[in-house]
Amino acid sequence: MARPVIAIVGRPNVGKSTIFNRVIGDRLAIVEDKPGVTRDRIYGTGEWNGRAFSIVDTGGIEIDGEDEIMKSVRMQAELAIEEADVIIFMVDAKAGMTHADDEVAQMLFRSRKPIVVAVNKVDNFNRMDDIYEFYGLGFGTPVAISGAHGTGIGDLLDAAVEKLPEQVDEQYDEDVIRVALIGRPNVGKSSLVNALLGEERVIVSDVAGTTRDAIDTPFERDGQRYVLIDTAGMRKRGKVYETTEKYSVMRSLKAIERADVVLILINGEEGIIEQDKHIAGYAHEAGKASIFVVNKWDVVEKDEKTMQVFTQNIRDHFLFMHYAPIVFLSAKTKQRLHKLLPIVNHVSEQHALRIQTHVLNDVIADAVAINPPPTDKGKRLRINYATQVATKPPTIVIFVNDPEIMHFSYERYLENKIRAAFNFEGTPVRLFTRRKSDSD
Repeated sequence: MARPVIAIVGRPNVGKSTIFNRVIGDRLAIVEDKPGVTRDRIYGTGEWNGRAFSIVDTGGIEIDGEDEIMKSVRMQAELAIEEADVIIFMVDAKAGMTHADDEVAQMLFRSRKPIVVAVNKVDNFNRMDDIYEFYGLGFGTPVAISGAHGTGIGDLLDAAVEKLPEQVDEQYDEDVIRVALIGRPNVGKSSLVNALLGEERVIVSDVAGTTRDAIDTPFERDGQRYVLIDTAGMRKRGKVYETTEKYSVMRSLKAIERADVVLILINGEEGIIEQDKHIAGYAHEAGKASIFVVNKWDVVEKDEKTMQVFTQNIRDHFLFMHYAPIVFLSAKTKQRLHKLLPIVNHVSEQHALRIQTHVLNDVIADAVAINPPPTDKGKRLRINYATQVATKPPTIVIFVNDPEIMHFSYERYLENKIRAAFNFEGTPVRLFTRRKSDSD
């Protein structure tokens, strides 16, 4: 089930990144006291009153700014607005209502999305009168907040979450493998969908109002049922959507959340760029089974070492995804295409694999015997037992005498031993260390 999306928008330097960081509890966005620091949309996840959501921090919108950076920031914000379910419109109590706020408000009115106005920098109750002029924006009661002091954030989230749409479960059977295709533009996502389906099913539509969400395409092969989630979707034609496809990561995030297996497409002709790492990182953080698919392999000039060199290049750039297999193919000529679905099946099985507790503990006991846990200030880590608490991805809790002395390098050693014993190819494995309580 995809999380609903909240986007934070507003003109530059009203404090959007500070609020974003407060909501997700992390300092992902760059916060600096000068206008226009947040260039790219930043994504995170939050939860409030039992509702999980994705949240987007946009660059400041300057309607009249015509330099290239401001153009791209405005287009990114328009895309965020297009993808969002609820929009937090942030304004600045100290600056008061500006012409730029009015311009942004007009843009938001056109979106017809639910809007919550957040008046930032209300740092004490003596400034509460400052919020009243913002009623004039026409979006209902503004919420007074202070990013610097963290006040009012609960009220803001109450208002935003209340406007989120009801969540609807997708009706797919357990045995259906949901496969998302992600990657930057022009890597051949739609071509690969068409090649897998064997027909031109994914067509870019000129019709206004076609879906902004990813398209689900069910199909069956060799008795296994799949759903392809194509993040390219049917793109809306219009002034921003064609030119700013490169900014639209939101579709990838939605597709990743709903998928079992993520195909990370890389353009074999162009090689790896930084954006590929960002996109792959979302799949890793979401705990999804993943496969690197190097497309357009038919047009790459090759010798006997080309594939080996490209493989090493992927491993060097994506150190955090050492577990993901790599497939080289051409969607256009269907070269090596037959190799893809068997690997999809395999990593999907690994992603859902459950290990019996006694077998898992035998593996960990062997690992400890070969390489005993470290000591810290004279105290030795003692591993009592481990148990798998979840699948998709496999998640293991290790109970110890003191989690503080579990060094990350030893945790990684245990993960490698678990991987060696049970394969787990194509899937992240999550290890958590907990203190064994006396009652256990």
